[in-house]
Amino acid sequence: MSLERDEARLITWRKSSQSMEDKADCVEAARLDPHVGVRDSKDPAGTRLRFRPREWPVFVQRVKAGPHP
Repeated sequence: MSLERDEARLITWRKSSQSMEDKADCVEAARLDPHVGVRDSKDPAGTRLRFRPREWPVFVQRVKAGPHP
């Protein structure tokens, strides 16, 4: 589900502590009680996703699993 642009302006986005500053292929996450928001760090004005609490661990697990089509 996409986030509305007005809602997204009020959010504090965070990159992983394991993300290197010069690495451009990162995602940023934000707490959107009760959801978790995600966006592409190299395109902060682009599409933003919102995950329900039960969907977030599944997303994280799939990202950690490796490359995706």
